[in-house]
Amino acid sequence: MMTATGVSRTVVREAVACLRADGLVVVRHGVGAFVAKHVLRPFRIEVDELDSLREALEIMELRAGVEIEAAGLAAERHDSTHLKKIAEAYRWIEDAIGRGESAVDEDFSFHCSIADATGNAQFKRFLEYLGRFIIPRQSIRKSRVEGQRAYLKCIQDEHMEILDAIRAGAASTARAAMRHHLVDSRKRYEKLAAEIGSAPAG
Repeated sequence: MMTATGVSRTVVREAVACLRADGLVVVRHGVGAFVAKHVLRPFRIEVDELDSLREALEIMELRAGVEIEAAGLAAERHDSTHLKKIAEAYRWIEDAIGRGESAVDEDFSFHCSIADATGNAQFKRFLEYLGRFIIPRQSIRKSRVEGQRAYLKCIQDEHMEILDAIRAGAASTARAAMRHHLVDSRKRYEKLAAEIGSAPAG
């Protein structure tokens, strides 16, 4: 393989490791590497797949299943350090809006800080896996949503409801607030998708 491809042993080893991680190759010690008969591809979301509103909406729906529960657990389990980080992330969004920015990174930090407050590292790992693309306006940067203060203020009002519920230790209220935020956000983007789809070309 090294001779055929003109690469070093290290490159071949790393390539086989990547194929093995993807479930495409099975390694039998002392025998060799073989193409897997039954390929089970690991869960993966490619960045290139998030180029449309439809994909952004699908990610929002996926998020809801995780973040609603995360908000409830954060309300039950947070400590003062967690609460400080959530409140700080909220203020970062406010500052970004004040500067006329879309606050994508700050919004992501807010949601990650809530995931971190669950005390279960898997919640934050999931959001970090999705990355900044969990914030739909990152995926539709060129749309009319970006830069609209009224829109961003609406999001901040919803963020405050979530923060207040977590601060109060009200798990059911926190879940309801996060559900309200994500469902309403999805509706806003569905409306935008319909408007863009019906808009004349050019």
